[in-house]
Amino acid sequence: MRGDWYRVRRVAVVLAVVAALGLAGCSGGGKPEASWQGGDGAGQSAPPESTAIAKITTPADGATNVPAAAEIVFSAEQAASSKFELKDADGNLVKGSLREDRSSWVPAKALQYGTRYTATLTATDAEGRAATATSTFTTMAKPTKTVRVSSFIGDNQVVGVAMPLIVRFSRAIPEDMRDDVQRRLFVTSNPPQEGIWHWASPTEVRYRPKTYWKAGTKISYRLATGGLPMGDGYYGRSDVTVVASVGPAVILTVDNKTKMMTVTRDGKVLRRIPVSLGKAKTPSSSGTMVIIEKLRKTVFDTFAELGPKEGYRIDIEYAQRLTWGGEYIHAAPWSEGAQGKTNVSHGCVNISMANAVWLFGITKMGDPVVVKGTERRLENGNGWTDWNMSWAEYVKGSAIPYSG
Repeated sequence: MRGDWYRVRRVAVVLAVVAALGLAGCSGGGKPEASWQGGDGAGQSAPPESTAIAKITTPADGATNVPAAAEIVFSAEQAASSKFELKDADGNLVKGSLREDRSSWVPAKALQYGTRYTATLTATDAEGRAATATSTFTTMAKPTKTVRVSSFIGDNQVVGVAMPLIVRFSRAIPEDMRDDVQRRLFVTSNPPQEGIWHWASPTEVRYRPKTYWKAGTKISYRLATGGLPMGDGYYGRSDVTVVASVGPAVILTVDNKTKMMTVTRDGKVLRRIPVSLGKAKTPSSSGTMVIIEKLRKTVFDTFAELGPKEGYRIDIEYAQRLTWGGEYIHAAPWSEGAQGKTNVSHGCVNISMANAVWLFGITKMGDPVVVKGTERRLENGNGWTDWNMSWAEYVKGSAIPYSG
């Protein structure tokens, strides 16, 4: 009898100990732990949410018919750090970067037409808690009405210190669209130099630095116009990228008073050349010009312009164009006796054959030519007259207010 009771009591004690151990294992010492994931919710609380706020405002989630030139506008407020990604429908990352003012994220090249993309922004607060925003959008179908955008400067070209970056459009850009177009023209120089775009006409915009480019400058620019709305249902046909460099600082200064041209390179005088400028009836222009083109041989034919009495036709060598109106520096062996003494040309800068050969060998498109003291002032627009304007005048041609 006693043995049976003892056995029953012993079993009860063992069960009680096991139960106590089981309780301790679940409670971790008797005080329940807070849990927010996978529990039954009784007596439990959620962890604090991230204090960071992630927002993607453009393009809106679900947007369709989005231009291929779309930029992503987002904000990460109260965030210690943030990460942005754009992926195509196959999960491939799209390269890009923030604008300098951090107003938007710009893809490195135009997006593909008729393609779905997903933008994801993750903002993390100081405690390491993350907030996420996403936007999935679809780009428009390839447009049928496009505008060709081209750069006058070619890739890997070496230019002079006064060379403007010249961008041309195959169709006039409406005035109210020019600021949007200008914002998509990105210029980087090494060393960095301040500059601005100037609309020379509805179909041409140019960029120049505040002062001449520094010799040896590396210039890269991207015309991010592929898929960019350009008014009246037209879109930019494609992006254009150019990498160029600036050569030595070759500067030509022509003084009508002395009838001499002074040629310097990187501040050092290389040669002083006697010149003959335009006679009183056809004076040369005074102002700052830029060498537009170099022609080893050409023909000047002015009969259409001047008529049969005043017109002439003559073979010319070593011609370097300065204006659209027909002013050149060129070899003029017929006027060598007048060079350095008197003006006998029709507006050109006459120099000897020997000097013309030498000069032709050291100049580049984009080298500045400053002519002083003649009877006629250079008209802006008659050639690349970007440097014939003061900086204050030049910035007025920008479609975006200058904040420098």
